Amino acid sequence: MNNRSKNSKPAAIKRILWVLAVLLILIQFYRPARNIAEKQDANAIELHYNVPQHVGALLRTSCYDCHSNNTRYPWYSNIQPVASWLNSHINDGKRHLNFDEFNAYPVEKQKKKLKQIAETVKDGEMPLSSYTLVHHNAKLTEADKKTLIDWVDAVAKSQ
Repeated sequence: MNNRSKNSKPAAIKRILWVLAVLLILIQFYRPARNIAEKQDANAIELHYNVPQHVGALLRTSCYDCHSNNTRYPWYSNIQPVASWLNSHINDGKRHLNFDEFNAYPVEKQKKKLKQIAETVKDGEMPLSSYTLVHHNAKLTEADKKTLIDWVDAVAKSQ
C-alpha cells in the first residue's frame, strides 16, 4: 500500500463526518407541527362518558400524549431527528385512537376501540415500552390495568 492510499482513508472519513455534522445542524431547522389543541374538542370522551377522576388521571399520564390532541413535550423533543420520530409516534397513535375525537367515531367503531383498549392494556402492549422507558410514571400497575379495563367495560355497557 502506498502512502497516498493510507492518507486518503482518514481524509474520506473526515469528509463524511463533516457532511454528517452539517446535515445534523441543518435538520435542526425543520420543526414538525406540535400536537397542542387550543381548546378541548367537543367530541372528547370525557364530555360524553363518565370518566372518573382516577381513570382520567391514568389516561392523561399513560395514554394522552399519543392518543389525544394534546401532547406534553419533553425537552428532547426540540432536537432532530428525535422530534420527527416523536411526531411520527404521535400521529400514528392518534390514527389508531384519539380520545379527544372519540365521540365523533360511529358507535360500532367506538365499541371496537373500547375492546381494543381493554385488550392492549391487558396484554401489556400499551403504553409502549419505548414510551415508559423515559416516562416511568406512565407504566401501568396490575391495579391500574384492572381499573382501566373495568372502566372500559362499564363504558361499553353504557352504549
